[in-house]
Parts: sequence; C-alpha cells; structure tokens
Amino acid sequence: MLKRLLVTGSSGLIGSEVCDYFSKLGFEVHGLDNNQRGVLFGPQGDNRWNQHRLESQLANFVHHELDIRNRPGVLDLVRQLKPDLIVHAAAQPSHERATTIPFDDFEINAVGTLNMLEAARQYCPESPFVHMSTNKVYGDGPNHLALIELEKRWDFAEHEQRYGIAEHFPIDHTTHSLFGASKLAGDILAQEYGRYLGLPTCVLRGGCLTGPYHSGVELHGFLSYLVKCNLEQVEYRINGYKGKQVRDNIHAEDVARFIHLFYERPQAGVVYNLGGGRENSCSILEAFALVERLTGLAMRYSYSETHRVGDHIVYYSDLREICRDYPKWSITKNLETIFAEIIAAQRARKE
Repeated sequence: MLKRLLVTGSSGLIGSEVCDYFSKLGFEVHGLDNNQRGVLFGPQGDNRWNQHRLESQLANFVHHELDIRNRPGVLDLVRQLKPDLIVHAAAQPSHERATTIPFDDFEINAVGTLNMLEAARQYCPESPFVHMSTNKVYGDGPNHLALIELEKRWDFAEHEQRYGIAEHFPIDHTTHSLFGASKLAGDILAQEYGRYLGLPTCVLRGGCLTGPYHSGVELHGFLSYLVKCNLEQVEYRINGYKGKQVRDNIHAEDVARFIHLFYERPQAGVVYNLGGGRENSCSILEAFALVERLTGLAMRYSYSETHRVGDHIVYYSDLREICRDYPKWSITKNLETIFAEIIAAQRARKE
C-alpha cells in the first residue's frame, strides 16, 4: 500500500518541492492549496502555474482546493486521508502585508496551524507533522548583537556567533512584526502538540527559503524577486542598512531532504533552525554582484534609508544542532547553483 503525504501550501515553493521529492519516492501525494498567494500579492504572486505543473507532471498527485482556515473542511480531509506524513507549509508570508490584514494574517498562520494540528491529533496522531516556521520568531533580537561593517556586508562581530543564530536564542523583548507574532503562535502550538500531547512534531525555523519554483514578489521572496528584477530590468528597492543586510539561503530541495530524514526518524516537539548557514549567506550587494555575473545584466536599483520594522541586519542559521541529530543531512546546493537554477527557471517560464 502506498504511503500517503498531505502537504499544505502545495503550490508554493516548499510545498511543491516536497510534493516533487516524495512523489519520486513513491508516495501518494495530496496537496492542499487555494492560491491565497495570488489573493495576497496579485498576479505576480499567483501560484496556479505551479499547481498545474504538479497535476501534469506527477501521476500520483491529487489537488485539494481548500483554505486551512476552513476547520470543518480540514478536519474532514484529514479524517478521509489519514496521511502517513503531514508537511504544513501554507502561510501568509509577508511582514508588510500582515500590517494591513492582521486578522487574516493571524487566522492563516496561527489558527490555520491549530486546525491542522488538531486534525492530525484526532485522525493520525502517530504520523510525523512538520511545521514550516520562520526565523522571524526571534524578532529583531539578532540586531542587538555586536556587528561589524565590512565592504559589502554586515556580520556578527563576536567569535561565539561565528556559526550564526542557534535554537536557544531568546524570542522575548524584541520587535517581531505582526507576521512574526502570528508565526510564533503557530510555532509554539506545533511544539506543544509534540511536547505536551506527544505528537511527532517538528518545527523548522527557515532562513531564506528559495529555489526555482518560487513566485517572488517585492513583499516576499528575496532571491527570486531580485533575479526577476534583474532579468526584466526592473528597479529593485533596497530598504536600509546600505544594502549590506545578510541572509542565509537554502534550496527547497535541501529542505525536502531533511523532512524525509525526520519522517524516517521522528521525534516529539523538536525545533531546528534550517537555513543555508554562513556558507550560503549573502548580502543584497553580494547578491547583485552574483546575479550580474551570471546573467550579464546590470542591476537597476534605488535606495531608501527606511528599513523594514523588525527586519534582521544579519541572520544566518547555526546548523550544528540539526546536523548533530541528523548527521546524514547537509547543504547540497551552494549559492551559485541556487542562483543559476532560479535564473534558468524564470527564463523558461517567460519563454
């Protein structure tokens, strides 16, 4: 009998990559998505193309048009499927958008996560549940660490931070943004369904998640949107920090590879920072230089002194704990490979 996977946000970056990955392993793949990204961000963020790709390319893929805020619908779907693995990747992903739609943001990120967790508890409590959280749960706390300014990037000044931000980094007394707060609520819920109720839950606090299936927009999707601006010769706006703010970037396939390892050896209520680490980190200015080298096109950009509230100046994930617990996992795709894949995919879609 085929193993059954349920992925929320299946038309998005991580969701679609997980669908692809587990389909190749022979899973019966069920995707839950209602193209909310198109509602939130307009035509540029629309993910229907990715849904149609999955439906046409994966023989064992079934799409379910459903909103995770629809509690009766979620409960009924999970009751029917009783999946062997749930990957919860659906979210409202934008700082700025959350400010204008606070109820929608919280209902999607917090209440929607609760709906999924409770459905799992009622109908498949032994199935591993992976929740895609975010590094924004740490708020702007990393900004209070000592930093050093280099030619094209900021970096942590202290030797003890050389590996980046670890899972024990505090989440209190910082500015999170409304998005960060709603994601933190879902993050804690997923932990407690593991720690308190015993479900095999895993919380992944993502760095800059990226890859060729990302429909990047200005409000969300750093590398995808940056590449899009370069290829279309559209002006990219830098928001503060001299363009030297740093993010760690991880290919969605490396995320899917870890989820597979967790499925094979689940734990209850674990939390991991999952990003590219220092080796896959880059500033906006460094990203400009790399994309220009790969495309041969100059980057057009403007600069605003105003930075986004709660934004990180430097963030890269300390990967020591996840690598210690799952030593078979590592980053397999470096920055240049990631950029090259995004460039090729965007050119192919345009053609």
